[in-house]
Amino acid sequence: MIEWLLIPVAYLLGSVSSAIIVCRMMGLPDPREQGSGNPGATNVMRIGGKKAAGITLVGDFMKGFIPVYVANVLGLSPLIQALIGLAAFLGHLYPLFFGFKGGKGVATSAGVLLGFSWWLGLSFTLTWILLYKFGKISSLSALISSVLSPIYAWFILGDKMITGAAVFMMVFLLFRHKSNIQRLIAGEEKL
Repeated sequence: MIEWLLIPVAYLLGSVSSAIIVCRMMGLPDPREQGSGNPGATNVMRIGGKKAAGITLVGDFMKGFIPVYVANVLGLSPLIQALIGLAAFLGHLYPLFFGFKGGKGVATSAGVLLGFSWWLGLSFTLTWILLYKFGKISSLSALISSVLSPIYAWFILGDKMITGAAVFMMVFLLFRHKSNIQRLIAGEEKL
């Protein structure tokens, strides 16, 4: 029964906006009101530099990783792990504490995937790094990595629930990046 309580706890953890907290602590402008208006690591990089972005990235990643990893260590079923991961992810996208206006979810989804499996998280992250190294466009790297994540999940874990969670996150990531996709098509996307 306690495993079902971990789902709302994961959502609440996901609702903690690393970008907003980091910017407040470092005396930077609110990321929702500067740059792209997105409370995520890429926008924090634009308004506050690499250090602020790095801290934001780690915070967003860990809020996806920690609840899923705990569920994994406790030996909870793949269904419960998937629901916990999705709760943390949705908390980041639609945070209770910040008017349900959150980030795009790339770092948090990477954390969730790593919580499911080290190989799955590593596959997603290495794909992003390699694509970014050659293309230098963060959103394109994130989009391709996200599209590949359900394929990685299926081949690495072979579990329907975990693969379904990866598909769910991919769909939301594509939706949250629709303006980036439009700029990519127009050849106007940077960073």
